[in-house]
Amino acid sequence: MKKYLLLALLFSFSSSSYEISKKDYAVGWELWYPYQYHNKEQQLVGLDFDIFNAVITEANISVTFTELPWKRHLQYIKTGQMDMAMGSSYTKEREETAYFSIPYRTESVNLFVRAGTVDSIKINTLSDLTSTEYLIGIEGGYFYGKEFQRLMTSKEFQMHINDVIDLEQNVAMLLKGHIDGFLVDPVTMKSFNEKYSLKNEFEVHPLKIYQDDIHIMLSRKSCNVEELNRINSAISKLQGNGKMAEIIQQWTAIQKIEKN
Repeated sequence: MKKYLLLALLFSFSSSSYEISKKDYAVGWELWYPYQYHNKEQQLVGLDFDIFNAVITEANISVTFTELPWKRHLQYIKTGQMDMAMGSSYTKEREETAYFSIPYRTESVNLFVRAGTVDSIKINTLSDLTSTEYLIGIEGGYFYGKEFQRLMTSKEFQMHINDVIDLEQNVAMLLKGHIDGFLVDPVTMKSFNEKYSLKNEFEVHPLKIYQDDIHIMLSRKSCNVEELNRINSAISKLQGNGKMAEIIQQWTAIQKIEKN
């Protein structure tokens, strides 16, 4: 009897592991150069893609990628229509419907303004915006730190924030004088400047926005803790053997930010 029970348990464990490794997980992505994009050969590449692919390979997980806007992606994570998301910032609201992996990289956000206007834009803290006439651009659905999130509960602060779809719109609006600056991470901005030959058009304002960890997000509707643990174990192994640092170094070396 013990022999048959042991065999049954082994078969059950084997079948469970097999199902996890064979399931195709739906993963969304959005054009976010140099983190997630198509290269000239139409391959999906970027810092997040390279890290994520290393993680799922290590975890023996199969996925299918779908391009969709970040706001819709977040909604699909809530409903379980999408299983995972790369490049995710942790928030308490998101944790209600999603699991978060251990962090795999860090991210910072700065306020970018037209070159030569830093001294004229006198903002020492984000809350100072409410007593100015400045209008700042953001990209809808993105996380800009806890302080920004808290201030966005105020209608007075919201009046100074302009929500658009992507960085291209913010850049166009700033160049036309419709906004006074926009929030974006410096790696993305550096890449954008190089791609469109806008190197001397913008500069970083000293206003502090935020710096935080970045995670892989899993839908609570379609994923479970066992799958989260597999992801975490893979990230830990890649961090321990130096592979994660190697991938990050390769991309940050290519997109190195020039120091002022």
